[in-house]
Amino acid sequence: MKQFILLAALLALAIGLTACAPQAPAPTATPATTITPEASPAATQEAAEAPKAEYRQLTAEQAKARMDSGDEVIILDVRTPEEYAQGHIPGAVLLPVSNITSDALELLPDKSAEILVYCRSGNRSRQAANALVDMGYTAVYDFGGIGSWPYDVVTE
Repeated sequence: MKQFILLAALLALAIGLTACAPQAPAPTATPATTITPEASPAATQEAAEAPKAEYRQLTAEQAKARMDSGDEVIILDVRTPEEYAQGHIPGAVLLPVSNITSDALELLPDKSAEILVYCRSGNRSRQAANALVDMGYTAVYDFGGIGSWPYDVVTE
């Protein structure tokens, strides 16, 4: 029985540490497919479809670069209102992970908008990013937790 408890504790620790690990850089975009006049109708239809919904991971530095790029991005904080009030990234929109499925369409009506998601440590942001992708959002980027954010935060 002690071995089982020890094994369960080690497994829980490993999962917890994995959730807090630094995020891998985002993959580079694949080049667009060129459709030639000889292309089949099926290939033309496939190329015309909307981009595949997927979430990608960014580092804090990559996320900050996207925020500073001048491009329109949505910074999405998925923590609780109390955590948000204690400090959040400037310009962040609050949508707690527990409300993603019920409130995302109202707060985030454009499913092709670039959304940068964060939480406290990276666990809830990953859950929220996966939920958004499941709902059809196509440009979702998880950059982990505010705990590893080396830039400015604002408080209410």
